[in-house]
Amino acid sequence: MDFPAQPTSATDRSRLTLAAILFYERVDLLSGGLLLSMLVFCPWAFGTTQPWSQWTMNVCGYAVGLLLAVKAWIRFRLGHEPLRWDSPVQDPDDSQISNFNFQFFTRSLAALTLLLLAYCLVSILNARADYDPVRLTLDYREYLRWLPHTYDRAATWRAFCDYLAWACFFWALRDWLLGMNAEESRAARADSETTRAAIPSRLKILLWLLAVNGALLGLEGIIQRVVGSDKLLFLVRPRANPFSTSHFGPFAYRSNAAQYLNLLWPVALGLWWWLQRTAARSTSLFPARHLLLLCAAIMAACPIISTSRAGALTDLLMLSVVALIFVSNKRTDGLVKLAVLGVTGGAIAAGAYFGWNSLSVRLGQFAEGFRYRELMYDTARMIARENPVFGTGPGTFEHVFQLYRQSTEEYWPAQLHHDWLELLLTFGWVGFAMMLAALALMIAHAFRTRGIAASRHFLWLLWLALAGCLLQARWDFPFRVYSVALLFLTLCSVLTVLARARR
Repeated sequence: MDFPAQPTSATDRSRLTLAAILFYERVDLLSGGLLLSMLVFCPWAFGTTQPWSQWTMNVCGYAVGLLLAVKAWIRFRLGHEPLRWDSPVQDPDDSQISNFNFQFFTRSLAALTLLLLAYCLVSILNARADYDPVRLTLDYREYLRWLPHTYDRAATWRAFCDYLAWACFFWALRDWLLGMNAEESRAARADSETTRAAIPSRLKILLWLLAVNGALLGLEGIIQRVVGSDKLLFLVRPRANPFSTSHFGPFAYRSNAAQYLNLLWPVALGLWWWLQRTAARSTSLFPARHLLLLCAAIMAACPIISTSRAGALTDLLMLSVVALIFVSNKRTDGLVKLAVLGVTGGAIAAGAYFGWNSLSVRLGQFAEGFRYRELMYDTARMIARENPVFGTGPGTFEHVFQLYRQSTEEYWPAQLHHDWLELLLTFGWVGFAMMLAALALMIAHAFRTRGIAASRHFLWLLWLALAGCLLQARWDFPFRVYSVALLFLTLCSVLTVLARARR
């Protein structure tokens, strides 16, 4: 977590040794390597939808949380003060806001993180029932009605383990991104304006890694769809969705692939724009940053090729917004507008070529599919009305839903395909309100003047990516899939280290 700087006493300074500083740097390096490895592994491990991959990611999450605790102890107990990117951004035109203490946002977000984890833990300790998977019944227990509770203690335990790992990952990534390398530290000590205007190396590495990894995922999915393979990564035939048109790349459910890639391609395009604005003049005919345009085009085409209805419609809406943002800006260079239109047009053309025949058939069935899901939503709304304050407990939807079915013939879903309603149903208004407050604080971070000064176009595209995922959550379940939820938290973590750039 990002703790406020504290004055160190002479005793604390005497504890700080060269060995401690070198140990801090090694821990920081290990933390960064583990964080980046998690982001690469997560989608390729079949979307991290199996218990073995989920527990692998959870253990890694706990490990980066422990490394964060070690770094915090060295900084705030031994008095080590490495230079970081969260120093105030000087803006002479807005000095009053520049001097405002925006640490309130970080502290409030940290408090909400702890409160949500405590909310889940209290629900487990104050369980209302245990679910018996053999008899498909609930074994009721004594509990306190005025405290959070759950109707399936084991399911809430599993959810708590995931949420704890996500919290560790979020704060560890944020802390790592705010660190400087040796060259940036030297430039900061010299008060170099050039370094402050450039993209920090750690953030650049993270965004490049996500863009390239996402493009490779998209390419693999396109090849798999073209050859008609019914195996994930040409290795495993999924049991839940055995047909080749139902999955895409490593994801057994095509909509999850669309959600993942819709989160990534606007970020890749935004990074290209940021690099374009900050890069020095180059004699190269094709600078490396232009590869990001290709990555963005590949990823933007995939939601259409995947034939996910919600994913494709969200993708087309986002492509239209991106074209509008860049083309309507009179200050934007003509070549930049042409490049952006090339990405959006190329993505639509490739998507139509490889996926329109199948997608058009599924779009024709949209109204029927929506009516089918509305029947599930009606049952879910009834559950939410009967458990308005604390809900049924985190992670309990699948087992609680069966108790409210009108008959055994009614479909029993594992996910509601409506994450907003499912979160309200399981967390109640108390937990759901805390989640909304945390989301608002993460968005508000970018309006502050402390942190990495980011291009406003990059911020707009980052917000667009998050908004697209939140929109898809109305008809699907992105936050029930580990890889998609972790990527969403990754982008939120990036958002909390950014600040509005000086004009």
